[in-house]
Amino acid sequence: MSRRRNPFRTEAEAYQLLLLTVVAFAAIGLASWLGGWKAGLPVWIVATAAAAWYYLRPLPDEPREKLGSAPRASDERRVLVVANETVAGRRLHEEVRRAVAGAGRASVLVVCPALNSPLRHFVSDEDAARAAAQERLDRSLRALREAGIEASGTVGDSDPLQAIEDALRTFGADVIVISTHPEGRSNWLERQVVQKARERFAAPITHVVVDLEAEAAAVPDSAAQ
Repeated sequence: MSRRRNPFRTEAEAYQLLLLTVVAFAAIGLASWLGGWKAGLPVWIVATAAAAWYYLRPLPDEPREKLGSAPRASDERRVLVVANETVAGRRLHEEVRRAVAGAGRASVLVVCPALNSPLRHFVSDEDAARAAAQERLDRSLRALREAGIEASGTVGDSDPLQAIEDALRTFGADVIVISTHPEGRSNWLERQVVQKARERFAAPITHVVVDLEAEAAAVPDSAAQ
């Protein structure tokens, strides 16, 4: 499937867009100063057309990435878990237990992308977002340990696909578990994160839907029994 450049996919690409914008406006301003608006207008048209072509032209398909091929024990199973607000959901932890069941050794890495607004991400103001993600991650790791599953975790890039790619470079996963809110309440499903991850990465991907509201409502009923 063809794709287009996303200038906000990574911090480096966002910086590249900012730099190109500054250069373009400087060229337009200089041309206008030297020759008036009649000189500045053609420069503006050329710069706009060049930017549109660069960012909107279809790019060739990428091969699915298979990263992190570090040596491992023959009976080791590595599970990469990617979740944000649903990272502490019981439904997700049940899926992780199933994923490691029967493995001689299990390695679980939980990645929690830092939720952030596009503006704050663009200006690299991510402290609050990363702190909140770390709190959710800590709760999830405690719950997994209470269930008998040893896991490590890290706060990842705000783009879940980039967070997966970053994790796979050091953690060769046998399976990737992506957790989202239900349809209609999930920003990741609206952005087709699960579908794009399956197209982009070679490891099998399991999608888990976690309804935090339903889980919270079920706690009093369970306690009463």
